[in-house]
Amino acid sequence: MNPLLTGLLNLQGVIVEDFQHTEKDLVLKVEPENRALSETVFPPKPPQKISKREIRTSLKALTTEGGFATVFASIIGGALLSNFLLDLGASTVEIGLLASIPQLTNLLQPLGAYLGDRINSRNWYSLLIFGSSRLLWLLIVPGIWLVGSSRMAGHELVLLTLAIIWVTNIMEALGRASFFSWMAVLVPERLRGRYFGFRNSVVTLTNLIAVPLLGLAVSKWPGGSLSGFGAVLVLGIVLGIISLGFHFWMTDVNPKLLQAVDSDTDRGSLWGTIFSFFQDANFLRFLLYTGFWSFAVNISAPFFNLYLLGDLNLDVSVVTLYNSLGAGANLLMLMFWGRLADRIGNRPLMITVGILVALTPLLWLESGTSSIFLWAWFPLLHIVGGATWAAIDLCSGNLMMSVTPLRNQSIYFAIAAAVPGITGAIGITVGGYVASLTGFGGLPTAFALSAVLRLFALLPLVFVREQRSVPVGQLIRALFPARQATELIEAKE
Repeated sequence: MNPLLTGLLNLQGVIVEDFQHTEKDLVLKVEPENRALSETVFPPKPPQKISKREIRTSLKALTTEGGFATVFASIIGGALLSNFLLDLGASTVEIGLLASIPQLTNLLQPLGAYLGDRINSRNWYSLLIFGSSRLLWLLIVPGIWLVGSSRMAGHELVLLTLAIIWVTNIMEALGRASFFSWMAVLVPERLRGRYFGFRNSVVTLTNLIAVPLLGLAVSKWPGGSLSGFGAVLVLGIVLGIISLGFHFWMTDVNPKLLQAVDSDTDRGSLWGTIFSFFQDANFLRFLLYTGFWSFAVNISAPFFNLYLLGDLNLDVSVVTLYNSLGAGANLLMLMFWGRLADRIGNRPLMITVGILVALTPLLWLESGTSSIFLWAWFPLLHIVGGATWAAIDLCSGNLMMSVTPLRNQSIYFAIAAAVPGITGAIGITVGGYVASLTGFGGLPTAFALSAVLRLFALLPLVFVREQRSVPVGQLIRALFPARQATELIEAKE
């Protein structure tokens, strides 16, 4: 077995045992929260109880589920699918829809959260949504056979694939908030940084191993790349369904039991429930940050590879190597950031690391095709980017769990996904427009604009309250203990 994978599996045991020694039985109870964090009042009686053994089993199942599901996701949402559509003769506009469809369907997440909260089981709701959406991909397989036998035109299969992408993304948008809410209940707050850092590491490692192997299988398939994609798609669907089977080892949660029992809980209308988040000032500040941050980031994020391939004319194999270095740095740093977040909170870590992430696009302004850039500067940029984004991605999800109340929690999660989806799509549009203005500098101008807006986007985060966070100065001392020791020595002298 891969030694890195073995180490990760052993680390999961350490995390679970750590929970055994540090947590008492987790009780899903709705208690009054600090009014500075949320103005929602919760009932005093615990509606559901989850034991330590159930939590441990659920965490192991959730990790294994993530490993299987990421193989399926890498097939239907990455380079393999793009290559499949290009082989069928898809246009640039049709390929572009692959990125825009998930952004647009995020708008349906509040509706999915509303529906999920009115079903008695998170498990069965997830099985219904995700199981149906994954099985729909089987329609591609006979389409590939029809194209191979000249009974269907390649462009017709492209249109069928895009239709399936639309339908499956709509279905999954209806289930994501409910599933995320389920995870928020199962993972104890004190372990969220370490646990999700570990789970994300497993997902990243699986992706790093699976994608090259699947790509090699498609390119070397005896019947051609179209048949090869059909074969790996079937494999991915099987693994995707297997991943859903691990849901039965995760303790099921009845969302109705997590709702407040006061008369204001059931507002009687869909829109009244969806817009209930307007009463939570702290969540609105978090929402302002995520929306503005997504807009600022997406002005430049989709165009770094385009800059390397188009403006600098680098070979695609070199760019792929850079991306692999970034993914490796992301994998190695996830557990470090997770443990640090558990110690000092998510918000101060996001502010501190976010400043570096905000300034990173400015580093791309100094570039070229000489050896120093190809083999030192660009690899360094990708390594720094992968390491810092590991903290932002991990802590953003954990902070969202911290600032949302249990009542209507899935609605909050859905809103927190829909708003950045909209602003991110706008940011991509703005970035593309700015990049097209060659008279104003093209892509480098988009990079500079993104950096400035990222710094401004961090301002609302300063005012977000997190119950377990520490001052940013304490984080600096945690990151640089040697400096702290030096200051103490100088003070004594």
